[in-house]
This record gives sequence, structure tokens and C-alpha cells, in this order.
Amino acid sequence: MLDWTEIILRLGVATLAGGLIGLNRDLHGKPIGLKTLSLVSLATAMLLVLVHSDEARIVLDAGSRVMQGILTGIGFLGAGVIVHAGRHFRVRGLTSAACTWLAACVGIVCGLGQWRVVIIALVITFAVLT
Repeated sequence: MLDWTEIILRLGVATLAGGLIGLNRDLHGKPIGLKTLSLVSLATAMLLVLVHSDEARIVLDAGSRVMQGILTGIGFLGAGVIVHAGRHFRVRGLTSAACTWLAACVGIVCGLGQWRVVIIALVITFAVLT
């Protein structure tokens, strides 16, 4: 079982790494940036913490397929949140789409009863969003 320190380290570094990539995108005027890539990186790290923990037995083969289906479907839902405004190339809603996907990941982790991972991910999420 992963302790609090290891979960914080793994999720924190993933968020920081995604944020650094996003910062680069922000500095180059790209439509995807720090918040969006921080949240996507956090969400994916959160799921892999589950798969690579001592409690990996909770994600069986069927559970893995359910997770894949949920995340694929949520990806389409998130795509619907992204809006192109006007005739100029302007993308809006990427952070909202990332939040949608992150919320799905949080729901999966809650369903698996991994409360420490959920708590740490939510604290990091609100830090990124503020």
C-alpha cells in the first residue's frame, strides 16, 4: 500500500511536469496551457497510481475495460465542451474539458474506494485551478 508521501510525490510531480509543458504552450500562445495539461497529467497519474499500487488487485481485467470505456466516452463529452469562437481561430473550453475528464477519473477512483488518492488529487486540482 502506498503511503501519503508516495502518493503526494507521484501526483505532485505529474502535475508539475504537465504544468511545465503547459507553461511552454502558454508562452508560445497555444490554445492548450498550464491548467489544462496539469489536470490531464494529474488525472492519468491518479489512475496509474491505482494500477501500480499494492492494491492493484482491485482493478481486474473487467474493471480495466470498464475504465477504458468510461474514459473514452468522457473524452467525447469533453470534446463537446471545447468551442471555436467566431471566424478567428480561437479555442475555448480546454480547461473545462480537462476538468470533465479529471472528474471522471476521480469518480473511478472513488468507486474503487481509494480515498487518499482522491483527497490528494482534489487538493492538487483546486491548487491548479486557483
